[in-house]
Amino acid sequence: MPTAMMRAVSVIGAILFNLGGDVSASAKEPLVIAASPSLVAPLEALGRAFEATHPDVTVRLYLNSGLDIRQTIAAMQNTSIGQYFIGKGPIHIIAPGGDELITRLEQRYYVLPNSRKAYATEPLVLVVPESLADAPESFEALAHNAQLRVAIADPTLTSLGQKSGELLKRVGIADSLKARLDVAADARGVLNHLLNGNADVGIVFGPDAVEEGERVRVVAVSDEGLYKPTLHSMAMERYCPNRNLCQEFLAFIQSSQAQSVLKRLGYGSPLKP
Repeated sequence: MPTAMMRAVSVIGAILFNLGGDVSASAKEPLVIAASPSLVAPLEALGRAFEATHPDVTVRLYLNSGLDIRQTIAAMQNTSIGQYFIGKGPIHIIAPGGDELITRLEQRYYVLPNSRKAYATEPLVLVVPESLADAPESFEALAHNAQLRVAIADPTLTSLGQKSGELLKRVGIADSLKARLDVAADARGVLNHLLNGNADVGIVFGPDAVEEGERVRVVAVSDEGLYKPTLHSMAMERYCPNRNLCQEFLAFIQSSQAQSVLKRLGYGSPLKP
């Protein structure tokens, strides 16, 4: 069996297994989202909220890297297995980490044109230990207190570190902070350095801060005029088995209810007020 067909067969089998075997025997209609593992928390929360208003639907996630998701969709649509699932495919919606993959899938017509819906952004936030009383109120304020040690992620290894460095440059305080930077391996490291007393303030993405919400607090959020946050969108898979259901979910993720759910998880909104 050709490699592409083997991939399609294995993926379809995995999805059906995760749904509990025979989907047709289920009392609830599944809505399957192929997604990046980094988006488990927001997508599970959105899924629960959607299920609350659609008791006959169960939202399920098929998790894989962006490259593997693209290869999976290509395998299902470009083999006899994929052709068999036209209009009955096992995947409803694609939700990768960031928008680049959706753009590529649109170019290949693997997702339906004009079905993309933006639902969340990841702002950079300034966090301090909950116990710190005299905390800076903005990124700019970091330059005013020469005693503050600032924890950031490694810019050579992480997207968080790169974006943190870019923000400090645009704010105009990068040079004044050079001697006070405490470089950690990643977001988890930034929070650990902060809580262990190696730094006074730290820069992480909003969702990272929420994970330590009982021990740290957010004192500033990046201005979108200075920092372009990562945008997260979803789109309908070309062979989605129930387009009406997909359209309902895509409309739901931009609703005030869904946006409130995402805000509690530390995400920003891409929608204009």
